[in-house]
Amino acid sequence: MKTILAAIDFSDLTRRVVETARNQAEAFGADLHLIHVVEPEPTYTAYGFTPDEFPAMNLFQQEARKRAQARLEEVAAAVPGARVVLLDGSPLHGILEHAKTCGADLVVVGSHGHGMMASLLLGSVAEGLVRKAAVPTMVVPALK
Repeated sequence: MKTILAAIDFSDLTRRVVETARNQAEAFGADLHLIHVVEPEPTYTAYGFTPDEFPAMNLFQQEARKRAQARLEEVAAAVPGARVVLLDGSPLHGILEHAKTCGADLVVVGSHGHGMMASLLLGSVAEGLVRKAAVPTMVVPALK
């Protein structure tokens, strides 16, 4: 095992996900990538609007990205040698693509423990990774 990818969302579970991934990386002598994906701003093009008509949305997205980068670097400060990766787009697709690009051997992600109905209606990044990732996915459960 050479590369481990920890997908984090800055929730209460982030610390446990990073700790689990760091322990695995240390045990295997693997590189650790800490990844966060900033979801895209909503689009109104289907309704005939342009992004220029909603400048506040663009400012909001820039600020979200800036804050995500700062939080990601803050988390990484506790994990010497970890690589920080900030992407834009769908979290599931971004994580899957980066796992492929960096040659990850393991993906570590947290589960928020939502009920079956919530997962059915909203979907779940953890569930999507388990189903679609080409490499093993370790899901760190939420404590109740």
